[in-house]
Amino acid sequence: MAADKKTGTYPKPMSLPVMVFWTGLFGGVFWGTVGFFACYFSLTEIRPNIILEPWMLGNWKYGWKGTILSILIMGVLSVGAAYLYYALLKKLKGMWIGLGYGIILFLIVFVVLNPLFPGMKPFFDLSRDTILSSLCLYILYGIFVGYSISYEYQNQEVQKNEPAT
Repeated sequence: MAADKKTGTYPKPMSLPVMVFWTGLFGGVFWGTVGFFACYFSLTEIRPNIILEPWMLGNWKYGWKGTILSILIMGVLSVGAAYLYYALLKKLKGMWIGLGYGIILFLIVFVVLNPLFPGMKPFFDLSRDTILSSLCLYILYGIFVGYSISYEYQNQEVQKNEPAT
């Protein structure tokens, strides 16, 4: 980061809550898109569009418009998941917490919320490929969000405790 030429000062870094917002939004959109490609390449039978099934009418939700809207909704929901991580787990170090967070999110969506999605088979009726691919995506999402938030929190704490120069 370069200093301002006139004042010689550096720009103020992004606040942690704002960083959590952008991390959650990017994480949801990115991993939702990866999930779409996993479905496209038959690694999972669950399309991102499944999120629209209980709430939207019409067949448009199964086309490209529904896919894009679904991925954007995943980004918005991911912001909530990121703030939940921030509120509960930001002080914990390491990628293992994020991995566990991803597994918990997977279980919530695939076991607890499963009845909300009519297009999703019951958990034990899903194929092994679908379960493993989806679990891996949730783990990667959890590590991404968790590690990003924890790292930035720890970094800001260190900066607070350093003497000003």
